Amino acid sequence: MDNAEMQRFLQQEQQKAMMSEMVGKLTSVCWDKCITGTPGSKFSSSESTCLTNCAQRFLDMSLLIAKRFEAQ
Repeated sequence: MDNAEMQRFLQQEQQKAMMSEMVGKLTSVCWDKCITGTPGSKFSSSESTCLTNCAQRFLDMSLLIAKRFEAQ
């Protein structure tokens, strides 16, 4: 493996780690915000809506932050 291949591999692994961390944070934040009682066999409609909206806002903010870092 030459230096360029190693750099690509390391960058891919770093991106995987960052994505995994983001999913973990999203899950934790949205679960704590939206699931207030003991979960049943499926989410209520309000829990489902809350989780969807929370995840969308989280992803939108993550993209906004990434774009700001790219612009600098």
